Amino acid sequence: MGLNSKTFVGTGIEGLAHKESTVVLKITCSDTKGLIYQVTKCLYDAGLNIIRNDEYVDTETNRFFMRTEFEKKGDITPIRQQLQTMLPDDANIHFSPDVERKIILMAGKEHHCLNDIVNRCDNGDLPAKIQCIISNHEVLLKIAERYDIPYHYVDHRGKSRKFHETEIHEIVSSYKMDYIVLAKYMRILSSDFVGHYRFRMINIHHSFLPAFKGARPYLQAFRRGVKVIGASAHFVSEDLDEGPIIEQDTIRVHHGYSPRDLAKAGKDVEKIVLARALDLICRERVFINGNKTVVF
Repeated sequence: MGLNSKTFVGTGIEGLAHKESTVVLKITCSDTKGLIYQVTKCLYDAGLNIIRNDEYVDTETNRFFMRTEFEKKGDITPIRQQLQTMLPDDANIHFSPDVERKIILMAGKEHHCLNDIVNRCDNGDLPAKIQCIISNHEVLLKIAERYDIPYHYVDHRGKSRKFHETEIHEIVSSYKMDYIVLAKYMRILSSDFVGHYRFRMINIHHSFLPAFKGARPYLQAFRRGVKVIGASAHFVSEDLDEGPIIEQDTIRVHHGYSPRDLAKAGKDVEKIVLARALDLICRERVFINGNKTVVF
C-alpha cells in the first residue's frame, strides 16, 4: 500500500446464518428436447426434493437456462457426473449452496447506497457478509466504525491510475470475496482492473441505461426535459456503463425539478435498485447471456 493509504480494522458483519441444506443448481446449454425432464428425473432418482424450478429458452441463440433449488442430502458429486453425461457437450453446470456471499464495497463520498447495503446486511435482509469497505475518501469511515467493518482509505491524489488500482487490487486480494459492489464509487476503472473481476463487479448507475451514460446523467436528463428518471444496476465491463443490466427502476418527475432535485429524488431509486440486484446475485438468480442477463 502507498503512503496515502490507511486501513481501519474491525471484525465485519456476520450476516445471515448458513443454510447449507439447500443447494441451487444452475445450468446453461444448447436447447434440446427433454432437458427439464432429464434434470428433474436425475434429482428425483437421487431422492432429492425440488423446492423451486425456473427455466427459459432464448430462441434467438437456442440457449437453455435452468435454475433449480433442492434440498441437499449427502454427496452431490455423482449427480454432477450424471448430468454431464446426459446434457449437451456445451453444458455449464454450477452447484452453489444457499449461503451468504462475501462482498467488498467500494465507495466515494456519497453514503446512501453504502449505508443501505450495510443496514440490509446487518439486519439480515441481504444474504451477504461485508468483508471490507474501500474508498478514495475518508468521509464514510464513521459508517464502517459504527458497524465494525474494516475500512481501507486509498487516496488517489498524486498517483497514476495504474498505481492507485494496484493498491486497491492488493487489498481486494487479501480477502476472500465473491463480488465487488461499486456503491457510488465515482472513478472510472481501467480495463485491466475490470478484467481481474469479470462478472464479479456490480455497479449502480444513476440513470436508466442505455440513456445518459457517463458523467452527470441528472444534468443530461434535466437538459432533455425528461418526465421519468431511473437507475440501473449492471455488471461492470471494459466499456463504460455497457455491462449486462441486472435490475432497473424509475420514478416520475416534472418540469419543475432542477438538476439537484433530480439527483435527490434519484438517490432513493439508486439504493433500492442496487439492493435488489445484489439480492438477486447473492441468491444465484442471475445468468449472463451475452450482453444481457436472464433473471429468475
